[in-house]
Amino acid sequence: MLSYTEENYLKALFHLTYEIEHSNEAGTNQLASYMGVKPATATDMLRKLKEKGLIDYEKYGKITLSDDGRGHALEVLRKHRLWETFLFQKLDFTWDEVHEVAEQLEHIHSPKLIDKLDKFLGFPEYDPHGDAIPDAQGNLKPSFRKSLAEVEPGGQCKMVAVRDNTVAFLQYVSQLNLKIDTPIKVLSRQSYDGTIEILIDNQLNTVSQKFAENIMIV
Repeated sequence: MLSYTEENYLKALFHLTYEIEHSNEAGTNQLASYMGVKPATATDMLRKLKEKGLIDYEKYGKITLSDDGRGHALEVLRKHRLWETFLFQKLDFTWDEVHEVAEQLEHIHSPKLIDKLDKFLGFPEYDPHGDAIPDAQGNLKPSFRKSLAEVEPGGQCKMVAVRDNTVAFLQYVSQLNLKIDTPIKVLSRQSYDGTIEILIDNQLNTVSQKFAENIMIV
C-alpha cells in the first residue's frame, strides 16, 4: 500500500504530464513547484517511486509514469473527483470548497466503497470543475477543449472546465456568474496585454489574459 504522499506525487505527475503538458513527461523542478516543496525533497520522493517501479526517472532527467504508476494515479484521481462530485451534488458544498475535503477522502482504500459511490452518483463523467473522471477501468475521456484566450473577438463559446482549481480563482469565476456550460461571447481583445471584454448573461466584463487562459471552453 502506498503512503498518502506517494499517492499525491503520482496524482500530481499524471496531472502535469497528461492534463497540462500532454507530453507524458515532467521535470523535477516543475514537479517540486507544483507540490510546493524544494527540488531536493521531490528528488528524494522520486527515488522512492522509482524503486517501487512506479516511474521512469534518471537524476536531472525527465520523469514519466510507468504503467503501474499511471494506474495508481488514475485510481487516486478517480476517488478524488468522485468525492468532489458527491460533496458538490449531494452535500451542497460550493465548487471552491470541495477540493480540500476530497484531498483527504481520496486516500480511503476501499474499492467497493468507490464503486458504490460511482453508481450512487450515476457514473458521472466530469467533476464540478469540468475535469474528466476516470472510470473503474482507468479510462479517461479525451479532452478537445481550448482556452477562452484562443477565441477571436466576435466568437461565442461556453465554459466547460477551469484549469486553475485554487479557491481564489474559483471564487473570482463565481463572482462573474460563470458556471459550467455558461455561454460567453468575446467582444474585443487588447493587443498590448491580451485583456479581453466578454459578455456573460448580457453583463459586460473585462478580464485578463491569465484569467482567460484558465477558462476552458468549447
